[in-house]
Amino acid sequence: MSNQLSSGAEPCCPPLSREPLTSDWATDLARMFKALGDPVRLRMLSLIASHRGGESCVCDISPAFDLSQPTISHHLKVLREAGLLDCERRGTWVYYRVLPAALEQLSAVLATEAGVLPGSTCACAPTEPLEEAVS
Repeated sequence: MSNQLSSGAEPCCPPLSREPLTSDWATDLARMFKALGDPVRLRMLSLIASHRGGESCVCDISPAFDLSQPTISHHLKVLREAGLLDCERRGTWVYYRVLPAALEQLSAVLATEAGVLPGSTCACAPTEPLEEAVS
């Protein structure tokens, strides 16, 4: 998966307001957002992310949904292929965990305020309070 933020330098402004997204990064982001566009998959991601230890067995995920096992597996596969989840087989069970870097990418690209990224002190940060800038 490509990533415009991979240069090592933390950007000071949200990517959407700093510069247009590259075609590759937009494609990667669109795949992740499309996967999250389904309420079941969004709930699954939330369930896994909030589970004790940051990972969840498929045996813990299935009872939370009124869906067949093949449908659960399909949704998990879509999340995995979108780069939002990773998994590991342990015996007969598969354990899923959210990939923090994917969530960071989604959060960073949607940030609307300058300086919202940790350690941001760039020239694009507002120099006057927001109320005055809007007036």
